[in-house]
Amino acid sequence: MSSRTSVSLASMTAMPKTMPGPDRCRRKFLKFFPDGFEDETYIDWERDYKEEAHQRWNEMLDQSALRSLIESGDYPEAARRAVTIESRTNLLFSFEKMAMRDAVKSRAGAKAFVEGLYDFLHGSDSLESRFNKWIDVVGALPRKQTRVLTWPVVTVFGFIAQPKVHVFLKPMVTKRAADAYGFDFEYRSRPNWDTYDSLLRFAKAVRRDVIDLKPRDMIDIQGFIWVQGSDEYD
Repeated sequence: MSSRTSVSLASMTAMPKTMPGPDRCRRKFLKFFPDGFEDETYIDWERDYKEEAHQRWNEMLDQSALRSLIESGDYPEAARRAVTIESRTNLLFSFEKMAMRDAVKSRAGAKAFVEGLYDFLHGSDSLESRFNKWIDVVGALPRKQTRVLTWPVVTVFGFIAQPKVHVFLKPMVTKRAADAYGFDFEYRSRPNWDTYDSLLRFAKAVRRDVIDLKPRDMIDIQGFIWVQGSDEYD
């Protein structure tokens, strides 16, 4: 998911179409990264910047820091930290980054975003309930030019904050990857729990099938999925 020049598979050995999807996807991943999730190129291209964002989140906006900012009423600072941490990745498109910056410029927008984010990440309700509430929060944020309620925006902050739990969704890439894998991904364009639950089940299936490669978290699972569906790896 970087700006590097796309890598071509043209010179590589063709993968038999009769090979099961998970095996074909595994073989494709290892063609690019022979050492799997420990491959230096994989870590450089696909893991480091996401892991660094997670580390910055833990340093600047973990549960204690986020709660403290909420209790002191400093919603703009909490929102600024979240948006700044994400901005140093290339996970969101530029129009999504702009929409998020606009959405939290006002104190009301920042307050709604930060309180909703805390509940999503640290609330006591079921994940389904928290995710549905989070969708409502993002959908109600102030909008200037471009919409805020996209799958990448809805999933990026959970992914950065809690990569052991949450996975990031880029729709076109994920749909292509699921098709290649042979997984029945239940996708709908408007963010909803059923699609996110389907994504989590897809991630669980991938983790099960590549467990011998020792994926550390959803960063690695999302990296594997990205390789299957991104034009960068065609």
